[in-house]
Amino acid sequence: MGHRVVITGLGICAPNGVGLPDFTKSLKEGLTGISFHQELKDLNFGCQVAGKPQLTSEYINRYFTSLQLRGLNASGLVYGVIAGTDAWTDAGLSKAEEDEPDWDSGIIFGTGILGVDKFRESIHLVDEGNTKRLGSTSVIQTMASGISAYLGGILGSGNQVTTNSSACTTGTEGVIMAYDRIRSGKAKRILTGSCSDSGPYVWGGFDAMRILPRNNNNNPATASKPLSASASGFVPGSGAGALVLESLESAMQRGAKIYAEVLGGAVNSGGQRGGGSMTAPNSLSVQRCIKMALENSGIESKDIEAVNGHLTATGKDPVEVLNWSLALKRSGADFPYLNSFKGIMGHGLAAAGSMECVAAVLQFKEGQIFGNPNIEDLHPEIEKLVHKSRIPAKTINFRPETIAKASFGFGDVNACVIFKTFKD
Repeated sequence: MGHRVVITGLGICAPNGVGLPDFTKSLKEGLTGISFHQELKDLNFGCQVAGKPQLTSEYINRYFTSLQLRGLNASGLVYGVIAGTDAWTDAGLSKAEEDEPDWDSGIIFGTGILGVDKFRESIHLVDEGNTKRLGSTSVIQTMASGISAYLGGILGSGNQVTTNSSACTTGTEGVIMAYDRIRSGKAKRILTGSCSDSGPYVWGGFDAMRILPRNNNNNPATASKPLSASASGFVPGSGAGALVLESLESAMQRGAKIYAEVLGGAVNSGGQRGGGSMTAPNSLSVQRCIKMALENSGIESKDIEAVNGHLTATGKDPVEVLNWSLALKRSGADFPYLNSFKGIMGHGLAAAGSMECVAAVLQFKEGQIFGNPNIEDLHPEIEKLVHKSRIPAKTINFRPETIAKASFGFGDVNACVIFKTFKD
């Protein structure tokens, strides 16, 4: 049967809130973290709005030593360290002693690309022949596994310490990877999450693809419109989310609080076949992933009470909802409650899955389904599939028993995880 796996800690560094209290308030009240960026306007971006965590130097100093701060110029790494450290603290766990690592605790923390600004800075120094000025931290700030390495050293993790990368699926995939390792008995605790850098060098490629909204630069709060007929592209975002997954035995042994249980999940790929491509999902593979997640979790479609989708505010939103409907064999008023958090935080790219997993799990704690801001004009194709009462514009009081959360990423890759209210 394997070990039961529960969530005992959460951490967040998001555009709409740094720390659980502010983040939760934003979700409950629909407060946006998307704002206008003068830098993007100066660089002639079509889309000049984005989501970026608001951090002061004083706040960052709480998480890094003076040595680590020297030459630090990697926003995603900063976000990840903040979210990961906070999740570990939230779980009531301590750092390992100096003389020996914690052999039972590991880290699976993903990213898409890390330290873009640091990499750009390093290129200029190398081109100028000033490699001596690169500093001793340039490598760890620019390698993808820098985030897991940083957290591994801070916490003293002696189990697996690694980084995964699967585009927008990264964070949700990491939760499933951590679940598998704990369930099989290879670890007692895993800190999992994902992060993404912010700034024009990350977002520029998407602006060039013209998949970002260009007509809402004067109205950043309403620029991201998942599920809406007037959606015109995803607003780029950044940040990090983190979750501590733990075996039930370990959590009970130390009297830890439990946010939810992870029942299981699934990952797959559409192979860029059957309508799938580098940027578009193979619908059959999406449906298959959802069905596999249910099967692996030992539940049926009727047990799902809420769905947190990928739903990026593009023309693919109706296709995603259709895939959910076909996979669950549910529609109309029988469809689970449905929401997307990208309306207030933007699309966090590699960080999206983890930030949204944290948000999805918070719905258990709050006894609520968080609302969908900017949905005054529900897409007619979606309304044909799902009764509008199942897609609340504002937060409603309803304590779900089971939530399905999925992410679908560039490269035609998919991940779906099932969370459930914990019952002993």
